[in-house]
Amino acid sequence: MQANVGGFDRIARIVVGLVLIALTLTGTIGVWGWIGVVPLATGALGFCPLYTMLGFSSCPLKK
Repeated sequence: MQANVGGFDRIARIVVGLVLIALTLTGTIGVWGWIGVVPLATGALGFCPLYTMLGFSSCPLKK
């Protein structure tokens, strides 16, 4: 499992995930807000299985 989610992408995923979960916990949105666990996990781990399947990476190239 090689990291394929870069800096800004990771931060954005974590923020979006936390916002969705917070909105669910406050009752603003329904249970669909729990989908925020997915971007939160991929941002925290730095790995996205979908990026791997598509052959995409937002990590900077290592020299």
